[in-house]
Amino acid sequence: MLFQIKSYLKFLWYSKNEHAVHSPFVFSLITKCFYDKKIKKEYAILQEYRNTLLKNKNTIEVTDFGAGSKVFNSNTRIVAQIAQTAGISSKRAELLYRITNYFKAETILELGTSLGLATAALALGNPKASIVTLEGCSNTMAIAKDQLQKLNVNNVEYISCEFNDYLQNCNLQSAIYNLIYFDGNHSKKATLEYFELLLPTITNDSVWIFDDIHWSPDMEAAWEIIKKHPKVTVTIDTFQWGLVFFRREQPKEHFIIRV
Repeated sequence: MLFQIKSYLKFLWYSKNEHAVHSPFVFSLITKCFYDKKIKKEYAILQEYRNTLLKNKNTIEVTDFGAGSKVFNSNTRIVAQIAQTAGISSKRAELLYRITNYFKAETILELGTSLGLATAALALGNPKASIVTLEGCSNTMAIAKDQLQKLNVNNVEYISCEFNDYLQNCNLQSAIYNLIYFDGNHSKKATLEYFELLLPTITNDSVWIFDDIHWSPDMEAAWEIIKKHPKVTVTIDTFQWGLVFFRREQPKEHFIIRV
């Protein structure tokens, strides 16, 4: 916790808003997407989804293949508590919806379904998109699938597996993902492995979102390596998320933006 507090104070010191951005691409993203204050009808759907989970007092056994939890001491957890402490926040779900809608992402990959809060934001952001979501825990995925089906969300393919099993065995050389949301194994080694494995899927317009880039010293180190990769041109650090772009026409720039 102390590490994250120090990281956040450093973020506040260096972060800027749209007035300090001279890239037209990033300025447009910030003003038309990040800072869009208009209320969307989808926000109410996302909130109802969250409220349903927060009322769910059932206990499930969680399989965790990642870096573990800083909140839970046991793998036996109450669904409502998972939604409250481990799920994407309402503010971030709305931002994820806006990003998906802004870029009109048609093919989306999510690493880490959990209870489906972020999946719902991705699906509502572009109902015409084809979404693949991966989750190592079959019990949390079952809840997400059930909840999303109740919302008549039918553009999601659910795959319960360890991420590496899927990424190493499917033909990524022929796959294209317009948007990838990384919210699974919060370790440096795994994050960089997923990054390298998925590089063949990028296009000039791909956007990748890494969750919890300041979660630990290891995740910060992974973020610094990703920023320096020769195929990466633009990155945006919003503290909780790191956005990565591969636009060849853009000069290499790194932004720290308050959202």
